[in-house]
Amino acid sequence: MKYFLTILFISVLISLGIGFYIKSEDEATGNLIIGLTLMAGFFVLMPLFIYHRWKNRSVKDYMLTKENIEKMQDYQKDKKI
Repeated sequence: MKYFLTILFISVLISLGIGFYIKSEDEATGNLIIGLTLMAGFFVLMPLFIYHRWKNRSVKDYMLTKENIEKMQDYQKDKKI
C-alpha cells in the first residue's frame, strides 16, 4: 500500500505539471487535465492515504475521556517535577 500511494502521489504531481504545461498552449485541455488531476487527488489519493494511516489505530486513544484527561494531568505533573 505504501508503494502504491507513493506511485499515485508522483503520478498526480506529474499530471498536474503536464496540465500546467499544456495550459499555456491549449487552455481548455490544460484546465481539463488539471481538474481531473485534482479530483483524483482528492477523491482517490486522500481517502486511501487516510485509510492507510488510521487502519490499525484505536479512535478511543484520541478521544477526550475522563481517563485520558487524567493521564494528561498526571503527565504534566510528572513533567514539572
